[in-house]
Amino acid sequence: MNKFSISQLYLYYDNFCALTDINIDIEDKNITAFIGPSGCGKSTFLKTLNRMNDLVDGCKVTGEVLLDGTNIYKDVDTNLLRKRVGMVFQKPNPFPMSVYDNIAYGPRAHGVKSKAMLDEIVEKSLQSAAIWDELKDRLRKPALALSGGQQQRICIARAVAVSPEVLLMDEPTSALDPISTSKIEDLVLELKEKYTIIIVTHNMQQAARVSDKTAFFLLGELIEYGNTNDIFSMPTHKKTEGYISGRFG
Repeated sequence: MNKFSISQLYLYYDNFCALTDINIDIEDKNITAFIGPSGCGKSTFLKTLNRMNDLVDGCKVTGEVLLDGTNIYKDVDTNLLRKRVGMVFQKPNPFPMSVYDNIAYGPRAHGVKSKAMLDEIVEKSLQSAAIWDELKDRLRKPALALSGGQQQRICIARAVAVSPEVLLMDEPTSALDPISTSKIEDLVLELKEKYTIIIVTHNMQQAARVSDKTAFFLLGELIEYGNTNDIFSMPTHKKTEGYISGRFG
């Protein structure tokens, strides 16, 4: 089943066309990786899926982005959209507050007042992010005092605390060491049982390790999209083959 169906999507920054005629269906409860060289449009496209690009001056999107059949660029409350479609950024960005308050922030903003309910959400979210055991005795400590890998898992816990359906991850491990990267990858594989996950990565080995489907972008165009094994072992497009074999990018 498709979670997103995107057709004839163009994105402009003023007169510059950053994405050209993107057509892609993204399956529910799958991990989809977006790969391609820097500046190819993969992060820009990721941000169209929860309208983060609305925050950029001069940005205009045409075409259709359907989430469960509803066009998210028409008559959709962006706050509710971003509750359904959460985002984890490249650099860990916990709020300058306690671990507990980071996780409780979203549920509180959406009207959860009960302390018992918030306690439960915080515990469950930290368990989902595989960091409860490390932090259960440090919930009142500042999140910014944690290591980079722990901070990124806090950000994942914060994203899942509002019960999204989709998690967008924009190079979530690029600022982390190999051990933290491995933990986040294991976590992503666990989370796909509950969420549709879309991950932008520069690391092709990472895409090969964690994703079910891979989309290759180049100069604002979607060049090839298919099962990850096929994309990496038998790409149908010369440009995909060139990028994967390291001839450019």
